[in-house]
Amino acid sequence: MAKSTPVKKAWRSLSWLGVIVVVLLGTLTAGVIWSNATWLPKLALDLQGGTQIILAPQVQNGQAIEQQQLDQAVSIIRQRIDAAGVSESEISTEGSKNIVVSIPGTPDQQTLDRIKASAKLDFRPVLISGGPTNEVVGADGKTTPAPSPAPGLQSTPSTKPTNGSDLAWVTPELQAQFNAFSCDSDAAKNTGTAPTDEPLITCDDGGTVKYLLGPVEVRGQDIKDANSGLMQSSSGVSNGQWAVNIIFNDAGTKAFADVTTRLNGLTGAQNQFAIVLDGKVISAPTTNAVITDGRPQISGNFTQDSAKTLADQLKFGALPFSFKVQSQDTISATLGSSQLLAGLIAGLIGLILVAIYTLFQYRLLGFVTIISLVVAALLTYLTISLLSWHYGYRLSLAGVAGLIVAIGFTADSFIVYFERIRDELRDGRGLESAVEAGWKRAQRTIYASKATNLLAAVVLYVLAAANVRGFAFTLGLTTIIDVLVVLLFTHPVLQLLAKTRYFNSGSPWSGLDPQALGAVYRGAAQFRKPVAVAPGKAASASKEAARRQTIAERKAAELASASASSDSKSGGKDS
Repeated sequence: MAKSTPVKKAWRSLSWLGVIVVVLLGTLTAGVIWSNATWLPKLALDLQGGTQIILAPQVQNGQAIEQQQLDQAVSIIRQRIDAAGVSESEISTEGSKNIVVSIPGTPDQQTLDRIKASAKLDFRPVLISGGPTNEVVGADGKTTPAPSPAPGLQSTPSTKPTNGSDLAWVTPELQAQFNAFSCDSDAAKNTGTAPTDEPLITCDDGGTVKYLLGPVEVRGQDIKDANSGLMQSSSGVSNGQWAVNIIFNDAGTKAFADVTTRLNGLTGAQNQFAIVLDGKVISAPTTNAVITDGRPQISGNFTQDSAKTLADQLKFGALPFSFKVQSQDTISATLGSSQLLAGLIAGLIGLILVAIYTLFQYRLLGFVTIISLVVAALLTYLTISLLSWHYGYRLSLAGVAGLIVAIGFTADSFIVYFERIRDELRDGRGLESAVEAGWKRAQRTIYASKATNLLAAVVLYVLAAANVRGFAFTLGLTTIIDVLVVLLFTHPVLQLLAKTRYFNSGSPWSGLDPQALGAVYRGAAQFRKPVAVAPGKAASASKEAARRQTIAERKAAELASASASSDSKSGGKDS
């Protein structure tokens, strides 16, 4: 005999749920075996501890630091850390001077370098480039260190430079300094506070090339956005090479157009436009065309990671001043494993209480709630572990609180569904029909409730502080998983249970016994009592049925009662 349509739908839904679990578990397993994933989610700063870096602003000529500038720096550093995939970090100001950056766990060197390189971003034209050392080739063909600049060398341009690429900037003293400069010297480490209106001698961030750069001509603050992606031909076909795309604001568009118009006509090193972050050249692309739309593209030997890193540096590098790392220390967890254990115990107690209530209220049907909660917990665990591995998510104590609260919200959906099925049984339907009709009635209530929860979580995540976002994130995540579990597990399981003889026969221990549920609703505010029921139980059932009337049904019953009373009085007078 062929299976009924509801049964087919039930098995199809359960199969999809199985596929989702297998894919999540398989992905996590592959990450553990072949990558740096772990079976347990990463913990946030309040539970694990981490690294604390104190940054001291470096300003020129004793300028005062405004609070607005400090707040801007905090915002940009937070964006940089988030872009690096590190979540649940804490960035705050210490007094009116320093910025304290606290990162959970042990961050990799790339993340630490990105935070330390938190200076002003500038674009400077290249005047001269050369090898990273200070060695020069003598007349005899031997290499010797270049001498220090001799006293009395000319230090001011003989003619006033007309633009940033004018070689008049290269005075005899500056040329001697460039020759004697080495990328592994102490001087190469202190180039972050160079004046913006003067040339700069520095190296690239890898220490492989040294540059003599002209004054700043485009500011990093003029970058509106930056992103990385694969280059495409004019026909829209990707060539497989990664590039960095920059979008300037109006001021940056005009300045960049003027510079590229000039550089495009130059050759050699002067055709390059250096991008300088914290006094180091992070990229020095050549100029292949005049760019007037404010949307240049940087191409080269980029990988996906290096392109993303450069895009992040461009997008979040425009700090109002440079920083010096004042200290870097390892900090212990503020709450620790004992608080995490207490939170998990609280969640377990909540789960046990929900299980006891559902078993008491719904008898064997309560096991469906318990198993549904277990399925929801499994999906939540796998999802958080994958997010922790792939996106750097970290579970904080606030996030644990969101998971505990979600237990009640998740059980709420099952209770709404079960009560709708019971209402249909009171209406005289069979169990299979009651499951389908109850599901149609419960869907709208469940969706409306979960939409409200999800909206609240999104608003809280957007507007709240960083430590509260952990609660909002887990609340929103579990809300979505709750809907999936109800759709793909709870409802299909009840469709299958409705076909079994035990539940379909209305056993008292099934939780779906029509007689035990009270009077059977028949419509139009009228009720009929169960057959062969003791008088006391019948009275109790009638009260239960009356209590479940809607406002409209109650008013209709009152009108019918008033009409019957009026007819009775009228009949008495006529007689």
